Order: sequence, then C-alpha cells, then structure tokens
Amino acid sequence: MTEPAHRRRIVVVTGDPVGAKMAGPAIRAWKMAMALSREHEVRLVSLTRAESVDAPFETHVVRPGDDRLFRRFERWADIIVFQGHALEFFRSLRRSSKFVVADVYAPMYLERLEQSRKSSQRAWDAEVRYGTASVNEQLAGCDFFLCASERQRHLYLGQLAALGRVNVSTYSDDPLLTRLITVVPFGLDEEPPRHTHDVLRGVRKHINKDDKIILWSGGLYNWFDPKTLITAVAILATRRPKVRLFFMGTKHPNPGIPEMAIVSESRELAKRLGVEGTNVIFNDAWVDFDDRQNYLLEADVGVSTHYEHIETTFSFRTRILDYLWAGLPMVLTRGDALAELVEREGLGVAVPEQDPEALADALEKVLFDDNFSKHARRNIARVREGLSWGRTLEPLLEYARDPFHALDRARGTRRLHPRAIPRLRYGILRDIGKVWTHLRSRGIGEVFQRGWQTIRRRSGLERESRRSKA
Repeated sequence: MTEPAHRRRIVVVTGDPVGAKMAGPAIRAWKMAMALSREHEVRLVSLTRAESVDAPFETHVVRPGDDRLFRRFERWADIIVFQGHALEFFRSLRRSSKFVVADVYAPMYLERLEQSRKSSQRAWDAEVRYGTASVNEQLAGCDFFLCASERQRHLYLGQLAALGRVNVSTYSDDPLLTRLITVVPFGLDEEPPRHTHDVLRGVRKHINKDDKIILWSGGLYNWFDPKTLITAVAILATRRPKVRLFFMGTKHPNPGIPEMAIVSESRELAKRLGVEGTNVIFNDAWVDFDDRQNYLLEADVGVSTHYEHIETTFSFRTRILDYLWAGLPMVLTRGDALAELVEREGLGVAVPEQDPEALADALEKVLFDDNFSKHARRNIARVREGLSWGRTLEPLLEYARDPFHALDRARGTRRLHPRAIPRLRYGILRDIGKVWTHLRSRGIGEVFQRGWQTIRRRSGLERESRRSKA
C-alpha cells in the first residue's frame, strides 16, 4: 500500500441521514469516510440529518441551497467526494477548483423511470429529464467518477463519450480510461456479524424458534417486485406452514423519501391472500444499522425480487452484500450483475421474473435442502473474501493519496474546456474546417489531393443524380 505524501483534507457528501438508521447511500458514504480517515482528515456532510456518533471524523449537516455554509467546507477541503444532487445545490461546488469526485453508483434517471411511473405523463417525464440532466452535469463537471459495477462503467462511458469527456486529453496516457471512471462496488464489513440479542425468533409475534425465515433486507421501492414474492410464500405456506417472510424496512430513514405505492400494494396483497401477520410480516420502521446483523443471522435465506427492466440491468443491490456478509444463501430474480454472481458461484438460486411457482420451489430448495444450503454457504465464504470495504475502496484511497484534475477540464472551474464537446458543422463551414485541419496536419499537398478527390466524388454523384432523373 502506497503511503500518502501528506494528510489531505477530504469532505464526503451524502444526501441521506447519517446515524443509527442509514440506507444505502449513507452507508456507502460512511464507509468511504471511515476508510479515508485512516490516512486523512475527513468531514462527513449530510444534506438531511447527522446524529452525534462515535467516529474518527466529524459529521455535519448542510441544508440544500445553503451555499454560504457549504463554502466553508469547500474552502477547507483538498478533495470533495459527493453523491446525488450536491452539485446542483451548491454554487461553490460547481465553481470549485478543488479535486472533485462524483460517486455515481446509482443511475438516478433509471430509478426514476420506475419510481415515477405511476405519476402523470408530464410529471413522469419531468422527473426523468431532471435525473438525466443532474447526472449529465456531474459527468460533465468533475475530475473522477466512481461506479458500482462494470455494467455501470460501460453505461457511463457511453454517456461520457456523448458529453465529449472521452477525448484525446483523457485517453492519451490512459487508454482504458480508469483515471476517468473506475469501479468501486459496495463492500462487506471486515468484522464478521455477531448475534448480540434475539430480534425475530420468539420475539416477533408469529415467528417461533423453529420457523424458517425468509429475509427481505432494506426498503420496498417501486422498482422491486415483492408481490410475486408474497404470492410465492403463500403458495409455499400451503405445504410448508412454518415459513415466514420478514420485510425489514418500510419507513425510509430519509424524511424526504415518501412511502412508495408498492408498500401499501404489498400489504393489501398479503391480506387478500390470508398471509399478512402470519407468514408475511412487515416491519413498520427501519432497522438500526448496527442491529441489522441480528436479523441477518437469524434468517435462513435472503431474498430480492424485481422486474426485468433497464433499472435492473444497471443496478447494484446493496442488500445482497449484507446477505454475503452474513453467509446467507440467496434467492434472487435474474437480470442484474449480482444475480449473475449468485448463479455463477453457486451462492443460491436465481429465478425468472414474475414466476411465483418457480420462486416458491427455489425458496423451498434453499430452506429445506440442507446439503444445498451448506454448499451455498461454503461458496459464499469463498467469494466474500475479495469483497471487503478495504479492497473495494482501494481506487478511492489511491486517488486520495495522489489526486489529479482531469486533463480536459478548463483550469480553475467545473466547466468543460470549450473544445471538449465536438460540434458538427455543415456546408461551407464544414469544408473550410476540413481544409484548415489538413493544412495544419499535412500541408498544402494534402489539401489539393483531398480537394480534387472531393470534386471528383461530388461530380460523379451529380452525374448519377442527373441520369436517375432522366
């Protein structure tokens, strides 16, 4: 490991609340701050809420739009790492000459395609346009980008190319473009989970010591498919009455994220199928971050089901990493990168979307086939060794030790160099531009040769056109 030349001052920004209850974005920002603080001075900034916590770094709250306060952090920092909408909220960040890293691990415009689907056409279109514009501004305005998977990297490379960021400056000494965008997946805690107290078995109503527990870790969002899962559990309960499905969180810790329609729809379906409160149980709150290990260790299988659409293709389900951390065999819907990992490495079972019978059979296999379950757990123990936060965050740690500005940035600003995005010209302006390019690169002889070829080609086309009209 390369030691830093000196300790740098780093601000990490997340839009989510930081504290006892944290969702994916805050967890990721927290782990970044924790890893970076081992070598640098770090301040973690939340745009919603930050509780007083025991950590080797300071936590702060800056409300969106309070640029006067955020400017203090911008002036203090050498490096700024942010998620979400911070670039829009703070002018000082947009104009900063510091090293700025955008963590684009969740393609927000793809999430909004599903999240806002049930809105009016105008509202849906506005949400997706806003998400696209927000990501475009980040990709056009920062030095370095982090994403969660190779699939995401390919998506963003296309977007970066369309914005003119894949150019001679960024490519010349970096043909793989890893100094422009690199993969930093969600990681696993280095410390294994420990069961400190009972939270489900014998504690929750209708969950007994000998029940088989299916765990849905994390929240319920519109791009997931819990209804097929609930139907599958209702089918399985007719032959295996001791199965229990527990949804860990229905109330998001971020007050800015309202309860989504899928939550009430899932409750209504469970009630209609006669399994609500018995075989299917909803947690009405959000499990504390440090307490989630107890739920994971009391479960028999971790589950995640979704529809196959573009959001799924480029998603990186953070809850799956918790299942790996706890050594929990999984049943997942096919379609995303982690489902491919589960199938390839034998970590559980992946099933087609919206197939409750196949899902019920897969759950039964993992829950009641002891040999299969033991084999999956052995495979999980092997795979998770390379997924610790210390390893996944290494590209960010290396950047912090030796940060750099992107070579296609206009100096001292977040704006693109004026020549970064290529613009096509047409007609006489296009011809003049080509003449000037050939004159500068290869001299007057090349200009005459190219010009003569163009005249012959166009004359031939004109003759062909006259003949076809005749």
